[in-house]
Amino acid sequence: MHYTTQQDVLDFVEDNNVKFVRFAFTDIFGTQKNIAVLASDLPKALEEGVCFDGSSVPGFMHVEESDLVLRPDLSTLAILPWRPAEGRVMQFFCDIQKPDGRPFGGNCRGFLRGMARRFKHLGLTCNVGAECEFYLFETDDRGRPTRIPIDQGGYFDVYPLDAAENLRRDICLTMEQMGLAPQHSHHESGSGQNEIDFHYASPLKTADNVMMFKQITRAVAGRNGLYASFMPKPLAGQAGSGLHVNISLYMDGKNLFEGDIAPDSIPGSFMAGVLAHSRELTAFTNPLPNSYLRFGCDEAPRYVSWSRQNRSQLVRIPAVQGDNCRMELRSPDPACNPYLAFGLVLAAGLDGIENRMQLCGPVNRNLFELEPPEAAGLGLEVLPATLEEAVDAARQSPFLAKYLPEGLAQRYFAEQLRRCDELRQAADPAEFERARYFCAI
Repeated sequence: MHYTTQQDVLDFVEDNNVKFVRFAFTDIFGTQKNIAVLASDLPKALEEGVCFDGSSVPGFMHVEESDLVLRPDLSTLAILPWRPAEGRVMQFFCDIQKPDGRPFGGNCRGFLRGMARRFKHLGLTCNVGAECEFYLFETDDRGRPTRIPIDQGGYFDVYPLDAAENLRRDICLTMEQMGLAPQHSHHESGSGQNEIDFHYASPLKTADNVMMFKQITRAVAGRNGLYASFMPKPLAGQAGSGLHVNISLYMDGKNLFEGDIAPDSIPGSFMAGVLAHSRELTAFTNPLPNSYLRFGCDEAPRYVSWSRQNRSQLVRIPAVQGDNCRMELRSPDPACNPYLAFGLVLAAGLDGIENRMQLCGPVNRNLFELEPPEAAGLGLEVLPATLEEAVDAARQSPFLAKYLPEGLAQRYFAEQLRRCDELRQAADPAEFERARYFCAI
């Protein structure tokens, strides 16, 4: 059921024995936060919103002007099925406002919603799908994550090499309970690595789904005495984890990615924009120092290029038909803020359409086997090799200055560089990374 009024929600709470309601949101770096409201106080919270201290959330507000208000999106209502059946727990995803009702620049859901609206003004409907990879690790006798993967399986393996088939099943069934639509699930290339894909939806719905999927996966893994890590490269010598983003465009009911793509067509210009701005986007699609260990191996791209089917490319066009026709961006990883990452990828495509950029020719080569001098001879740009390089490219970008709220951009870049400095100054970088990221992402 789609809940649209406060009375619909209050009736649901009473009919389903809900006692706690989580108001969930993300900081600008994609970390999920929440505050729980007792069901008896829900009518007031729905009417007035929930005030919180924005200065205590990284990247939000200064102490001298710290109050912010959470406004729930009623359509995102969901019961958390892993919580007790008695005194059930329900959750909303929220937008964030200033106390006087003005928009807050760090409201990343609002940023993505606004970008999708700009496509509608052009007569275009944009759908986004996500393919999310993650690792499963054993925990120690105190429940803390280890670096021991759950199995030694590989791509598409089955039991006994794949020890996670029942857990993936539980994740998919929980997703269905909560209104998500899982499509495929399988063991990935790395030991203990898995992938679950879900059906495409609107950009905002898919970003919400990514956040909910990570929440579900962590909860189901924890219930089974395991730890789910969405860190981009948790194990040296094993495949990194990506968050492949699939995008289709519709006009008058027709999927514009179906069939041949002319360089000056709408989908051609959209892809051209994504390719043109890909280096600037990388600080947002790949937000950790660890993200850059993934590029250039195990099907993660290094060069700015596109092709059909070819998985060594930054952008590829899968060999599918009908509504499944789309472009796939293969650089993002699951540590990103999906609201910002999706919104900026759409902004790049929109910039390509509005400026009538022409799509370059495909590069029908296995780029994993390409040496740097040969890549330079082909005129291929290279994705940033470090987070510092990515932030530098982003800070100099007129494109990002045009689309991103200024305060958000500056706070985001400052935090990224602080992360780099912390890692560089750590006495034991590997232990710092484990404590700071492996146990949190």
